[in-house]
Amino acid sequence: MSKPTYCIPQPQRLRRIQHSFAWIDHRLLRSGFVQIMTHQDQSLYLFLALAADRNGVSFYRKEKICNILGLDFGEFEVARDRLINMGLIAFETYSALSVNGFYQLLPVDGRPPDFASATPVGSAPPSNPPVRSPRPSLTSRIAAMAAAGPTGSTSSPQASSPPAGPTSGTASTSPPRAASAQSPPTSVTDLASRLAAAFKPV
Repeated sequence: MSKPTYCIPQPQRLRRIQHSFAWIDHRLLRSGFVQIMTHQDQSLYLFLALAADRNGVSFYRKEKICNILGLDFGEFEVARDRLINMGLIAFETYSALSVNGFYQLLPVDGRPPDFASATPVGSAPPSNPPVRSPRPSLTSRIAAMAAAGPTGSTSSPQASSPPAGPTSGTASTSPPRAASAQSPPTSVTDLASRLAAAFKPV
């Protein structure tokens, strides 16, 4: 493919350096800084370049910059700190209690930092969550309690014996007693099955 012929789209409107001007170092693009900048980084850097004097210094208030660029304070502070970490700007507050100060554009030297592989300050590597043992089922817990033996006093054999019948020759006038609902459990498995059925939700 042949190289295109150089062309000036509007030669009658060539720009000229007037009384003041701003310039941006082409190494921002050549060295890879623009590629890792967010939109907030780029807009803040452009603003500081346009507002800077011949020494690269400007001192707009944070509220004014955020209002012009449409940034909230959090986005502004993140973009400012990123530009500082890239070595593109410096910032000096008016005083220890002030949030405003002097911004200075610095020479574009070296290569941009690798933010993707950097670990944020104060962050700890993720740890494996503790593994919890499964909770035993109701049936298994009842079986374990029954296997451990009774904890209270045991009933005497006479307590479970059926009541004596009426004496011979004497008619019973009282109504017959209701039979027991269930016979006593015969094994641990039988006890566990009965209790599990009793606690089964309706």
